[in-house]
Amino acid sequence: MGNGQWFPAEWAGRVREFVRGEITPVVPRRAATVLLTREGPDGGRQVFLLRRRLSMGFAAGAYAYPGGGVDPRDAAAGALAWAGPGREQWARRLGVPPADAQAIVCAAVRETFEETGVLLAGPDAATVAADTTGAGWEADRAALAARELSLAALLARRSLLLRSDLLTARARWITPEFEPRRYDTWFFSAALPPGQRTRNASTEADRTVWMAPAEALAGYERGEMIMMPPTVATLRQLATGAEPGPLDPVLVRVRTTGERIVLSWPGHEEFERTVER
Repeated sequence: MGNGQWFPAEWAGRVREFVRGEITPVVPRRAATVLLTREGPDGGRQVFLLRRRLSMGFAAGAYAYPGGGVDPRDAAAGALAWAGPGREQWARRLGVPPADAQAIVCAAVRETFEETGVLLAGPDAATVAADTTGAGWEADRAALAARELSLAALLARRSLLLRSDLLTARARWITPEFEPRRYDTWFFSAALPPGQRTRNASTEADRTVWMAPAEALAGYERGEMIMMPPTVATLRQLATGAEPGPLDPVLVRVRTTGERIVLSWPGHEEFERTVER
């Protein structure tokens, strides 16, 4: 049995079309995703994973982290209360202008709350909201997910500060150019705040699980858990305790070798795949 690398059947045809110049790459949408971690029963670290529903148009059946697209409203300077590294500091780390950096960090916080009920915000720079359950919180979460409420408005309503210091930027991956849905995604990690708990609040997932990174990787290697390359790569970071380095974007390279088309991810040779021309 092979590993669980996500490689949808339609990719082969799209790769051939791309090589023939029949596909014009769409502009990737900026997005953020968060590796939530906690201490497990054995004292080791666990990470929160959700399995995308088979009905999803992108990465169906794959295990991933909570995340989603950037909301342009989150780029406005001074629009939200903030604690931790400022937008200029995040801009240097993420490699984008300050307003874009703010929106990306906000996306990480907002999408985590929308999909797990966990909110990386607190009443001051030293504390985090201890409980985000109940009817009132659920109404706010639903309004946020429906884009009826901005993150800045939610935080103002609750008298909370976004805690950007709780986030660590780990990687940046861009969806292949031959994909019809493309994302330029920043991967962050954050510890589960004390007193808060996760749940499956996402309409896109049919299962959620806390697992040790090594256990998740073993499931992937056995072919029991389908994962996209960035999920595997960031799990390996966690499993080995590797510190995140520069956020150079990882984008698949497509080259032809005789009768084969080779897909490779720079710096991640394990994911190389071939397609017959």
